[in-house]
Amino acid sequence: MQLVLEKRAERSGTIALVSPLIAIGLTVVTMVILFAILGKNPLLALHAYFIAPLTDGYSLQEIVVKATPLVMIAIGLSLCYLANAWNIGAEGQFLIGAVAGSWIAVKTQGTDAGAWVLPVMLVLAAAAGALYALIPAICKVKFGASEILTSLMLVYVADLFLDYLVRGPWRDPNGFNFPTTAEFDPVATVPLLIEGGRLHLGSIIALLVVAAAAILLGRTIKGFEIRVVGAAPRAARFGGFNANQLIILTFAISGALAGLAGIIEVAGPVGHLQPGISPGYGFTAIIVAFLGRLNPLGILIAGLFLALTFIGGEQAQIAMKIPLDVTKVFQGILLFYVLACDSLILYRFKLSFTNRQVARGTH
Repeated sequence: MQLVLEKRAERSGTIALVSPLIAIGLTVVTMVILFAILGKNPLLALHAYFIAPLTDGYSLQEIVVKATPLVMIAIGLSLCYLANAWNIGAEGQFLIGAVAGSWIAVKTQGTDAGAWVLPVMLVLAAAAGALYALIPAICKVKFGASEILTSLMLVYVADLFLDYLVRGPWRDPNGFNFPTTAEFDPVATVPLLIEGGRLHLGSIIALLVVAAAAILLGRTIKGFEIRVVGAAPRAARFGGFNANQLIILTFAISGALAGLAGIIEVAGPVGHLQPGISPGYGFTAIIVAFLGRLNPLGILIAGLFLALTFIGGEQAQIAMKIPLDVTKVFQGILLFYVLACDSLILYRFKLSFTNRQVARGTH
């Protein structure tokens, strides 16, 4: 007798619905074991991660601030994944967008530039992110190169380029030799929504992106094409849908949103360009996209949940001296369980008996 995976006759809608909840539950159980191994009280650790950040206004604002780039990037990635195009390099597109938008802020530093600065920064960042994402997309379409590898390798190029700029030509001469630009002028920063708080206009932009994606996927022909090309490539070919065009389109949109998220992060919470502006938003957004079932509303909820783990991880580090890297472990385990549980949408476990066991049963 052995346990085997058997392909279902049709996908399970029930499993698709509860799969994220099962994955979260399994992740929590795994983390309880990990906390115990680290010698920490699991209940106190879980409280620090998931309850404490929800008990004060500042932490709630921080959750929304952290969720903003995650949601924007994940929305773009979801379009790629729905079209069966695998953009893994959103982190690089995020960084390139931050660099491109910051160029305007650096060049207008200390001048009498007006209110046009921030809109131009946003547009330039989105354009740069889109163009950067088109590199792996075009390599995929024209040369058959793996978009997974090319988009991932470009992350390191973007990271090193940013590092060069802030350590070289863009370094703040009054910054005590730290690798950072000067603080952006007020006209080059994202406005705050709450005076004295951290919540900024980028959060509203993220909500608009969610709404736009929902309309695109649910009410437009192009959204229908994206879903069909990913779910039924053969049917899409018979329907005359151009898969290569959709790869280009979804990569461009994904890169634009990642680039936009990059400059919003730099011109918002950070206030200047520096190394390490991202704690891995581009990679964490992959988890957000799948945890949210590649659905705009689901991604919004998943983005808030993953943002909670960032803030909770920081509080657990302060209160219980739990290493901050445990947060990354949590996110990695969550992705593993999400993908594992998703396999049960198309497959199911079944007990299989060998021929010898069947023969014995007949005697």
